[in-house]
Amino acid sequence: MPVKKLNPITPGQRFRIANTYAEITCSEPEKSLLAPISGSGGRNRTGKMTVRNRGGAHKRRYRIIDFKRNKDGIPATVKTVEYDPNRSAFISLLAYADGEKRYIIAPKGIKVGQTIVSGKGAAPEVGNALFLSEVPLGTEIHAIELQPGRGAAMARSAGTYAILTSREDKYGVIRLPSGEARRVLLTCRATMGVASNPDHGLEVMGKAGRNRWKGRRPRVRGVAMNPVDHPMGGGEGRASGGHPRSRTGIMAKGQKTRNPNKASSKLIISRRKTKR
Repeated sequence: MPVKKLNPITPGQRFRIANTYAEITCSEPEKSLLAPISGSGGRNRTGKMTVRNRGGAHKRRYRIIDFKRNKDGIPATVKTVEYDPNRSAFISLLAYADGEKRYIIAPKGIKVGQTIVSGKGAAPEVGNALFLSEVPLGTEIHAIELQPGRGAAMARSAGTYAILTSREDKYGVIRLPSGEARRVLLTCRATMGVASNPDHGLEVMGKAGRNRWKGRRPRVRGVAMNPVDHPMGGGEGRASGGHPRSRTGIMAKGQKTRNPNKASSKLIISRRKTKR
């Protein structure tokens, strides 16, 4: 079972639902693929807080991920499946035949010892990176490029995938996890399969302290503030606060925030589904 419910031996464990990490095969990362990472605490370069409710995270090291998958035709062996503190999906260490090692986002079902390959002519099997021109229609893909050679940008988080529905001229039509359908150049790459750790959304933190470890500080509701601090603040008693909106007055429901003149709008066939 991918998630487990803990016994309530402490108040913080009473509602905790944790990941079993059954897929993880190694606890120590590859040292040659680590880089330093420092948190900003929500401050800009002058020290002013520009993003609220951030700071105090546990120290981490960045895992250098190969989002481009550009070692074409060179087979690689899967060495490990590892936890990455910087993302929700798991990662896998690949050892290429020429001796180089690289991390990739681990697909669901990847096994240690499995051989994967990328580039033109690769088989449409889990973990292989193919050009969209060679991906079979109707298959699940993740880690998709938006621009050729720039690296994967879409469907990278835990359990996400997109589906290649059709091809039109030099574009492929992809249905994204949000429900949006958009065109992507057929010269872009994508990885076959679903991103690993699909039960990430079932986890329950259980206590506020666990969110503090992740760098998330307490968030004060707008209706609990004074009118000078928030548009929804003030009022006698427990007032609802009126229309839900942000601290700067942007409406939380219904207000369009996408730039209508954005260049990529012409590639979007249908926008994402909404709850309205």
